Amino acid sequence: MRGNKNMMIREFSADLLRVRIYDTRREMGEAAGTDCAAMLRKLLEEKETVNMIFAAAPSQNEILAALCSAEGIDWSRVNAFHMDEYIGLSADTPQGFGNFLRRAIFDKLPFRAVYYIQQDGMSDGELCERYTRLLKEHPVDIVCLGIGENGHIAFNDPGVADFSDPAMIKRVMLDEVCRRQQVNDGCFAALEQVPHYALTLTIPALAAAGHLYCTVPSATKADAVYKTVHDAVGEELPATVMRRHPDAALYCDRESGVGLLKENA
Repeated sequence: MRGNKNMMIREFSADLLRVRIYDTRREMGEAAGTDCAAMLRKLLEEKETVNMIFAAAPSQNEILAALCSAEGIDWSRVNAFHMDEYIGLSADTPQGFGNFLRRAIFDKLPFRAVYYIQQDGMSDGELCERYTRLLKEHPVDIVCLGIGENGHIAFNDPGVADFSDPAMIKRVMLDEVCRRQQVNDGCFAALEQVPHYALTLTIPALAAAGHLYCTVPSATKADAVYKTVHDAVGEELPATVMRRHPDAALYCDRESGVGLLKENA
């Protein structure tokens, strides 16, 4: 993973996690997208198909846009998954994560296949069984993810995150910090509109990927970013699991990385 150092204002490692801070959100996303695209090209030279998992959140807008404009990638050899989905929203609700990603990237690129979590007429248990089977059939190579205000990755909030989870996908209840973030991000107008439950890929399912590209912009994430780097690795701050991953990179802008920049001043 090699970002554009001309745009970078700080780079260091926290255990195994590479941390890169850029001046602007746009530069952050472009750098993450450039690095992810380079890895994708490399993997496509080595194997017939590549499997990717995407996060659905405004924090991902810039990396997704960068991937959509990346050159030299045969997307017809890439299978796409997403990492979580609300329970209880109608299939056409814009806030649904599958719908977000359909607009942002899935309908813009000619993927080999896109595997959505939500399927009409299936129970939560059946959806989990189906997605588990698909993930086992398509071992994941790359994950594009973010970090929540409470330190979650996907919907593995503190309290439900399990670094040794035997499941690959599960039903979870969302904590209030997580639900309020959806309002802060502009995805819902009010807290009472945010679903209480979701299906999420588990920590082990995400960490099993060979390469993690984590983009985290904005001041609302500054505390979570600082704790990801400095707190003890543990389920109380789920994003800290990336510090144990052999190839994970965290991309921040100046606002989300403010605490890390202050300690380097």
